[in-house]
Amino acid sequence: MNVAHKPHNIDPTTATENDPRWARVVARDPEADGQFWYSVTTTGIYCRPSCPSRAANPQNVRLHDTLEQARASGSRACKRCNPEGNSKGAANSILVADACRLIEQQDTPPSLNTLAESVGLSASHFHRLFKRETGLTPKGYAAAHQAGRVRKELLGGQSVTVAIYDAGFSSSGRFYEKSTAMLGMTPSQYRDGGTDEVIRFAVGQSSLGAILVASSAKGVVSILLGDDPEQLLCNLQDRFKKARLIGGDADYELLVARVVGFVEAPALGLDLPLDVRGTAFQQRVWQALRDIAPGSTVAYSDIARAIGAPTSMRAVAGACAANHIAVAIPCHRVVRNDGSLSGYRWGVERKRALLERETIGVPRL
Repeated sequence: MNVAHKPHNIDPTTATENDPRWARVVARDPEADGQFWYSVTTTGIYCRPSCPSRAANPQNVRLHDTLEQARASGSRACKRCNPEGNSKGAANSILVADACRLIEQQDTPPSLNTLAESVGLSASHFHRLFKRETGLTPKGYAAAHQAGRVRKELLGGQSVTVAIYDAGFSSSGRFYEKSTAMLGMTPSQYRDGGTDEVIRFAVGQSSLGAILVASSAKGVVSILLGDDPEQLLCNLQDRFKKARLIGGDADYELLVARVVGFVEAPALGLDLPLDVRGTAFQQRVWQALRDIAPGSTVAYSDIARAIGAPTSMRAVAGACAANHIAVAIPCHRVVRNDGSLSGYRWGVERKRALLERETIGVPRL
């Protein structure tokens, strides 16, 4: 049953500055856009909270829960912030999403100038906007998309040559220059399910349980957390069925010790070479996760907006759940919109402990 909510428009006799929404107007908070609107009695104009116009006297401001209420105030729409249409942030997300679709539809990655012209922006402005919205440069996004197409073609049983050209590479030479970095192994090995790829691994112990770290020749492919070291190894074997798993030597165990040290004391920092394997969308999400500062948390909706896909919260949650590299790709810093902890591949209690260690010290489970 729908429950009618009592509108909380501020009475004209009540000081607007006592309403917490006024502080968001003063801050021109773009996150408040769409949540409420305000009108100014002296100018007869209504605006969105992020409007860049000079701040009005709060005594002349009325706050409105809905766009209809703002219209009913008798004011006209502001021409600067366009409260009737998309906010600047939403408009930017749409432009970037259009550019992403153009990249995905082309057999050969479009040039920066072509992409910028398609959305009516200068190349430099578009490049900054694209990087801010997605966490990747246009070239990086195109490369990730091409890598996804190559993987799909190879796993579909195509020959290496056919897969190269179907994925949009203009020559086999250009592909082979990038193939190892793109696939983490030779194309033939990838097509055959990673046959003979060498994966080194070792297991350490921390106060949060066992930690398995595994690496390819390119970088770390897995950091797994759990209670049972044998189960972690089984998980690694399931993921790399045809690879050769080799126990790490003393030097590799030092790498594992660095990961354990970071889990125990996040202030130490952790900068590891990573071999990140996923779809273009997953890689955008994982890059956005790596940009979250230690001790901070964001919502799934924040990540969705950051990558230019504001309606893809469920897909963002799926990408977080598909992350195989714990702590180095910090999916533990993503929470529900209300701030509560959501599911975590390695257990909510570990997620809580990791966040607490990043903010207030090292508690015990």
